[in-house]
Amino acid sequence: MNIKIVCVGKLKEKYFKQGIAEYAKRLSKFCKFQIVEVPDEKAPEKLSDAEMEKVKEIEGERILSKIKDKEYVYALAILGKERTSEKFAEEIKDLTTYGTSDITFVIGGSLGLSPAVLKRANTQISFGRFTMPHQLMRLVLTEQIYRAFMINAGAPYHK
Repeated sequence: MNIKIVCVGKLKEKYFKQGIAEYAKRLSKFCKFQIVEVPDEKAPEKLSDAEMEKVKEIEGERILSKIKDKEYVYALAILGKERTSEKFAEEIKDLTTYGTSDITFVIGGSLGLSPAVLKRANTQISFGRFTMPHQLMRLVLTEQIYRAFMINAGAPYHK
């Protein structure tokens, strides 16, 4: 089982890096886990709609270059489907049961994901309607992936 997170931008904050490293270490018992960062596109604070779409398009091309055809892709999108931790765990279990061994999660940059990335995704997932920094979302997502494996293992981590 291979789990990959493809995300836009570098993670700079030490406390996020430490949290993600802890969950990545825990995940190593269940899967090969990796995070792939693609560069964010530099842009001024105020952008026209066309400029925003261009930035998303460029970042989207970078994201798509890191995804293989056989990968099952979850796009993190505010308008995606919300799931409980139990339902998410069940989805992961079902994917692996029916032959999917490569699962990729995509976290966009500050402007979101391009239409091309959303189209490539097999499903969209939302962690609620709140806007969160993508650095924090990496940590939250990594913990939820770990939680899913613990739920599926019947471990007492999830209460």
